Amino acid sequence: MSLSCTNLRVAIGEKAILSSVNLSIAPGEVTAVVGPNGAGKSTLLNCLAGLRVPTSGVAQLDGVALTAMNPRDRARRLAFLPQTPEIAWSIECRTLVELGRTPFIGARGQAQDDQAAVNRAMAAAHVTDFEHRIVDTLSGGERARVLIARALAGEPEWLLADEPLTGLDPAHQIDAAALFRQLADGGVGVIVTLHDLSMALRMSDRIIVLADGGVVADEPPATALSPEILRRAYGVEATLTQGPGGPLIDVIRRA
Repeated sequence: MSLSCTNLRVAIGEKAILSSVNLSIAPGEVTAVVGPNGAGKSTLLNCLAGLRVPTSGVAQLDGVALTAMNPRDRARRLAFLPQTPEIAWSIECRTLVELGRTPFIGARGQAQDDQAAVNRAMAAAHVTDFEHRIVDTLSGGERARVLIARALAGEPEWLLADEPLTGLDPAHQIDAAALFRQLADGGVGVIVTLHDLSMALRMSDRIIVLADGGVVADEPPATALSPEILRRAYGVEATLTQGPGGPLIDVIRRA
């Protein structure tokens, strides 16, 4: 199984957001996509989720073009957590998480298996305690955790999350990183976009660095975020150091 893209190009008018991107990502790993603002991280994730049709090239799941798949079948296998999700209604947290089971629900409504999956997802995201709270009353970090639970409720083969740590306090960032590791160890393919490079070093098996519309590096973490790559991608001078809790990137100045 693999999630891949071949000669992927996305353009808005004459401006290319992504150009000639070729990737193949295997399940069972945490893959972090990093890069400066405007590098195309969210655009790439949307293409890999089948939610955006590229200008040219193709994104595929197990050799089948994502945009050609039945949306319900695709949603059963792949969960997408957007960077700025919209919640249209004032509903209870549990009801919101239950929406993650929508691709599996038949004419008779939710079954016992659906409720069990929702329970597991809420427990994994540490949101069971406020399952009956209205979403509008949550803090930004609490809401982010509920949305992670909604994505997990479908028990997907792939989880694509755009900046999933944004808004989380340090403790819950650690919890989320541990959850993504647990999912990957269980065989799920986890792809996340991140701005925190030190967190990317610690939580991922592989890092894809985007800059200027293309892939600058696609390597194990320490290699992908070498001083040379950081200089090329971000235009900064930085060093990689070993802290008490793991590797850290110290950004010194602009290059």
